[in-house]
Amino acid sequence: MRANKILVHFLSLVMLGLLFPASIQARDLPNFADLAEENAPSVVNISTKQKSLGRNLQRFNIPELEDLPEGSPLGELMKKFFGNHGFPMPDEGPEKRSLGSGFIISEDGYILTNNHVVDEADQILVRMNDRREFVAEVVGKDERSDIALIKIDAEDLPVVEIGNSKQLRVGEWVLAIGSPFGFDHSVTAGIVSAKGRNLPSENYVPFIQTDVAINPGNSGGPLFNLDGKVVGINSQIYSRSGGFMGLSFAIPIEMAIDVAEQLKTRGRVTRGWLGVLIQDVTNDLADSFGMRHPRGALIARVLPDSPSEAAGLQVGDVILEFNGTRIATSSELPPLVGSSNVDKPATVKILRNGKTKEIEVNIGELPADEELELA
Repeated sequence: MRANKILVHFLSLVMLGLLFPASIQARDLPNFADLAEENAPSVVNISTKQKSLGRNLQRFNIPELEDLPEGSPLGELMKKFFGNHGFPMPDEGPEKRSLGSGFIISEDGYILTNNHVVDEADQILVRMNDRREFVAEVVGKDERSDIALIKIDAEDLPVVEIGNSKQLRVGEWVLAIGSPFGFDHSVTAGIVSAKGRNLPSENYVPFIQTDVAINPGNSGGPLFNLDGKVVGINSQIYSRSGGFMGLSFAIPIEMAIDVAEQLKTRGRVTRGWLGVLIQDVTNDLADSFGMRHPRGALIARVLPDSPSEAAGLQVGDVILEFNGTRIATSSELPPLVGSSNVDKPATVKILRNGKTKEIEVNIGELPADEELELA
């Protein structure tokens, strides 16, 4: 009997030992409820309308009948099929609609979202958390960063608090609020998977990679840290199905705010430019350069009449640092150069013929038609 009591006590202690760590672990998980409740009023749903048919027909530059020479073959053909009024150009066509998200950054109605959410829209409708609706105007758009700044006519609006994405750590919890598939103010959470990701579509944005569930309609919405501060704008997903597959990408908030300020004050965005074509340093190249391990950005081409040519950079130079920031891979260089002030000097540390040296380059402005892979 005594042995049975001892066994029962032992099993009870074992069960308590198994349950106690679980309860501690549950308490350590973040509670997103307060964060979501406090920030939901500053997140908006964005819907757009685009009259596609009329615009597409106008692209063909179909002439008016009265503009054609008397007796011209085209004029006679148009009369035969369309009468004396010529080709019927519709005033309105089928509407193309899209959905996205955004967030308020000023009490007087400035809102940040993605460029692809509002691009070519004829009408932009912003719906607030309290179900009020406003027609928005585009202040400015930047296709390269996929950032757009829009404005509604309102005052005393709730605003988000801007954070610092540079302080994010891989593995840190983050939260997204948006309107996936039109479901307003949906909240999803995950962790930071990586930082400084460069996608083939945009070399000038060092994306934040997360596993937060992002779907169509989340685009343009904010990414929050656990302090309730915006650290990024949800922009893209990697998917083979069109839906979420665990790979989401957000634009760092510092870049978004800088773009928004330029759009607000100048109406366009300027980026720094070196004028070089770069590539990664492979293991074989590192061995040939006498490097212990591959790092940096190898200059494969120097463009004529570029800042790099003027400063004396050469093909075969390996850029190791830019303004004191170490370059691990070639993809890290374009965002650093792009965010540099135009017409200001920058210090570039290079490896040339086995020796390191520093060269001062006067940063130029990235041409509008320049290829993205050119730093």
